[in-house]
Amino acid sequence: MTTIADGSYLGRMLAYVEGIDTMEVLADGAARVEAAVRRLGPAGLGRRRAPGAWTGAQVLAHLADSELAIGFRARQILTQEPHVVQEYDEAAWASLHTDIDVEAALAAFLAARRWNLLLFRTLGAAQLDRAGNHPKRGDERLATTLRALAGHTFNHLAQIEAT
Repeated sequence: MTTIADGSYLGRMLAYVEGIDTMEVLADGAARVEAAVRRLGPAGLGRRRAPGAWTGAQVLAHLADSELAIGFRARQILTQEPHVVQEYDEAAWASLHTDIDVEAALAAFLAARRWNLLLFRTLGAAQLDRAGNHPKRGDERLATTLRALAGHTFNHLAQIEAT
């Protein structure tokens, strides 16, 4: 299993989007998540792809939470210098969602992604070069954080599609 701290996690997320424009892949990822959620519906999203794995609905809720968290993180990196990234425990956040409203989770994810993209598409090279200091990964450029977010979407899209 890879973790955020061992470096392979970041490499794996970035590999999902290698050679693709970050903003395009962020938009495409959102559209593909929406299509998968619509195709599977609440019943399909209630299944687990493997014993002990999150249900598709839990993965969707995680995507919504992550979009909010990384959008907040990006805004902090853009406005605070120096910025130490505040970590969060994804599993603990996921445990907060006991009865997931799939439509609400999807709407939250799509609205946050749209809002984030409106900002991210305006950023210039100097802004994308700003870095936050991640307690486990060290300094990380905002451009890398956004590419990792895009890869994160595709990583979890595969999990949703496997339910």
